[in-house]
Amino acid sequence: MNSFWQENPRMINHLFEVNGVIKNQMTVKQEKMNEILQDLAKSGGKKIRPGLCLIGAGFGSKSIESIYPLAAVVEMLHLATLVHDDIIDDAVHRRGMLTTQQKYGKDYAVYTGDYIFTKCFEILAQNYELHHMRELSRAVSRVCVGEIEQFDARFNAHDSVKKYLKIVGAKTSALLATSLAIGAYEAGCQESFCKKLAKIGLHLGNAFQIIDDILDYQGDVSRVGKTLGNDLKQGYYTLPLIYALKTKDPYLKQLLSCETYEDDVIQKIIKRVDELGGIQQAAELAKKYTRKSLKEIAALPACQARADLEWLVKKLLERDH
Repeated sequence: MNSFWQENPRMINHLFEVNGVIKNQMTVKQEKMNEILQDLAKSGGKKIRPGLCLIGAGFGSKSIESIYPLAAVVEMLHLATLVHDDIIDDAVHRRGMLTTQQKYGKDYAVYTGDYIFTKCFEILAQNYELHHMRELSRAVSRVCVGEIEQFDARFNAHDSVKKYLKIVGAKTSALLATSLAIGAYEAGCQESFCKKLAKIGLHLGNAFQIIDDILDYQGDVSRVGKTLGNDLKQGYYTLPLIYALKTKDPYLKQLLSCETYEDDVIQKIIKRVDELGGIQQAAELAKKYTRKSLKEIAALPACQARADLEWLVKKLLERDH
């Protein structure tokens, strides 16, 4: 289990059980597919989405144990999107390990991602009502649209903060918000309350992705688990760079005009973005969304789930990987 939750032993125990469900559901008879799926099941990760699903359930009346398959589904959906993302980005490492496409080839990676998606909806159909399938389908649809919009915007030096946040809201925040809300809904919470949680999840998701994008500029490679500047190499201009470009700095424009972003160019871009205040401005916006989340969390009924959610939001802002 990732060390992210180590300060919350109770949640670690729940997520350990959820991980067991994931490993069980991703066990198949076909030897090669089983090897790949088990690699993914053991690949670590912070388990934010299943954690949010369990926290959401804590606001309701059902036992947390009954939510384990649902929490497993939201993590498996996330895994499937990562497998496909790595194919598109031709990524070598994910979570400090070789990606599925790098280790087994793109063909196996495509089939693996597809299999996980279908398995998720099989689990939902067997264990839960149609509501969850509908909400998760919508969330994954938004993820796909967000990824396409991001892909279309590669190497675009004219992207705005508004467009960036629209993409983030789709490709990251939607599934985080849905994970929190469906956990509460399954545990018996009123739909109006679940919508409040979803709004918190959207703010949390925005802060989460902004921090992720900052770490692409200044994270510790051994902690982040992937090469710094990876988004830049793919032509994805994320928030630190968008803010830096607002200064209309000629040197930064010159660096970005290079035909290819070799490692030395990447390092120069990162350094210049920092000098122009792009990283600091991005961090301030992440703090703003965190404050919004905390303000709305404070208005929720006092309980362990509220305390867990508040702890998680603060933890996500302070993380270094």
